[in-house]
Amino acid sequence: MSKIILFDLDGTIIDSTEAIVETFFYVFDKKGFDNKILEDDIKKLIGYPLDIMFESLGVEHKFSHEYVNEYKLRYREISCAKTLLIENAVESLELASKFARLGVVTTKTALYSHPLLEHLKVGHYFECLIGREHVVNPKPHPEPIYKAIESMKLDIAKHDIYMIGDTKLDLLASTNAGIKGIGVLSGYGTKEDLSLYSDQIFQDTLGAVNYLYNCK
Repeated sequence: MSKIILFDLDGTIIDSTEAIVETFFYVFDKKGFDNKILEDDIKKLIGYPLDIMFESLGVEHKFSHEYVNEYKLRYREISCAKTLLIENAVESLELASKFARLGVVTTKTALYSHPLLEHLKVGHYFECLIGREHVVNPKPHPEPIYKAIESMKLDIAKHDIYMIGDTKLDLLASTNAGIKGIGVLSGYGTKEDLSLYSDQIFQDTLGAVNYLYNCK
């Protein structure tokens, strides 16, 4: 039975913390929004859709789309310059590509994720990239994973499908979709939190991929 590995992006393959935090503060400053928000307040929400992040930080629901639009414009300008690959990401993708088919399932907008992956020279590893604009219901709903499975023309019954991610949203989406979730500690989730949703937790994607490589 062939293996399929779906990867989250932020905190799993890439580190765009600086770009995300800087863009949030840029939007708040431009909008004149002063709610005494700290950098850690933003970091704790990375992985959620942008509208939920803004609303959790105090923006009224009726205005959140305006903030999201401003965010996307600014993020697109600075994201490549302020995004790095997480340590061992390339090694993990190189190994994974030797025994599995790979895809990306992220809450980031795919329109901006594709250029990032190409800029970082890892886009060629992935058969599909499912972003926020491709689904009605983002993670932890299973829809993004189902979209990836559909895009890759897979049959869940005939493939071992795994989702590797750094937050509970990734692991809950995996459970909800009926696939196996693996947590990594390279991003925004804690070991204590991730362990509630998966028995397999590793320091980074290389540890997770090595585990899958050795699974028979």
